[in-house]
Amino acid sequence: MAKNKKVSMFFCKECGTESTKWLGQCPGCKAWNTLVEAPVYSTSYSQVGRQSVSAGFAVPKALRLDEIASQSEERMDSGSKELNRVLGGGIVKGSLVLVGGDPGIGKSTLLLQTCKHLAQAGQDVLYISGEESLSQIKLRADRMGQFSGNLTFLAETNLDVIETKLQSEKLQVVIIDSIQTMFKESVSSAPGSITQVREATSVMLRLAKGLNIAIFIVGHVTKEGTVAGPRMLEHMVDTVLYFEGERTVAYRILRAVKNRFGSTNEIGVFEMDETGLVEVENPSEMLLNGRPEDTSGSVVTCSMEGSRPILLEVQALVCRTNFGMPRRTSAGMDYNRVNLLLAVLEKRMGMPFGQCDAYINVAGGMKISEPSLDLAIVIALVSSFNDYPIDSKTLVFGEVGLTGEVRAVNMAERRVDEAIKLGFTTCILPKVCLKRVKNKEGIKLIGVENIAQAIRAIKE
Repeated sequence: MAKNKKVSMFFCKECGTESTKWLGQCPGCKAWNTLVEAPVYSTSYSQVGRQSVSAGFAVPKALRLDEIASQSEERMDSGSKELNRVLGGGIVKGSLVLVGGDPGIGKSTLLLQTCKHLAQAGQDVLYISGEESLSQIKLRADRMGQFSGNLTFLAETNLDVIETKLQSEKLQVVIIDSIQTMFKESVSSAPGSITQVREATSVMLRLAKGLNIAIFIVGHVTKEGTVAGPRMLEHMVDTVLYFEGERTVAYRILRAVKNRFGSTNEIGVFEMDETGLVEVENPSEMLLNGRPEDTSGSVVTCSMEGSRPILLEVQALVCRTNFGMPRRTSAGMDYNRVNLLLAVLEKRMGMPFGQCDAYINVAGGMKISEPSLDLAIVIALVSSFNDYPIDSKTLVFGEVGLTGEVRAVNMAERRVDEAIKLGFTTCILPKVCLKRVKNKEGIKLIGVENIAQAIRAIKE
């Protein structure tokens, strides 16, 4: 029998592209200095072919679409409405879920709370920790209250031991914290390396599908905010969740960036307190709490996060510059988009923003990339420039083009309904959206075609 040869391969940390030699630029994603060396074992193709033939493997039969039996996903209630929303309705049995986020953001706390709810509901749950000792986990669990049900804990990093454990016990949910600490003895590289992470994820994927176990794996993130290791890791799993937020801010956002069993645009909002993570059922009310009234540069808008409308406060501060080049600062939205809107105002409305510093902020720490905030940013800038306050019961949304036109946005009716729920009496929106929004009681709808009409509307 031929002996496996140990060779070195180079893998891209961003996209997982393989190369037999080191390259300065990845041929796949074109990123620079992202290829790292990892030892692998290889067997020649001729040997693999002879082994396959001698083993007498049966050739699988290809099936037509009507020959495939359809099955609905069997889901479990996680005990958290916000987590169920992001997962698409609950935890799917046999799924592999990757949870990423900054250190200390609350990933382990969220999963430990989920284990608590699942165990109380009668599920058999195993929490495997490779970073914390069992005594450390107990200290954190004591702050969350009383635990009950069949919830067990294991401090282990050897994949062979973990695989034997999962195959010998009948479990419904398994937590792996974290995938970067797991290692397989047959792979000659350190834990956390690309080869070990890829092998560990492959083992977890096989166990999840073969044993019909829902497995959650925690992944470390890089300084850019993506999961550390090859990008292939995100392609292998069924669902990728990112836990976002600042450690100094109480609010956390759980966002799905990949989901084979639901929408990829849903978010869940949590608040961190002494006992753990608490669900925020009404994020709009939370984000608008403490908003100043009768102050220039403050405008309320509505952003859609999946199927959920969220009201936000957009703040602008415009002042005369003391430098040769005016300053531009943007927090919570695209910096280049803000510069574009400033240029539109200067060109179409004749406002000399080239002589002014401009600062834009989305209150509450939210990061929004939706173009429906354009009109609110424009109104906030004009309000601060003219020192003219906006009515606190006015909602503004719409996309702004380079010629100053106000373009349509999706789900306009749901945005208006959310405004009515929170007591807003006026809504400035794109005129083309008026036909989609049925007559609403208790709110005045003002349709505008361009930014000039929108500016006149706020002064009336």
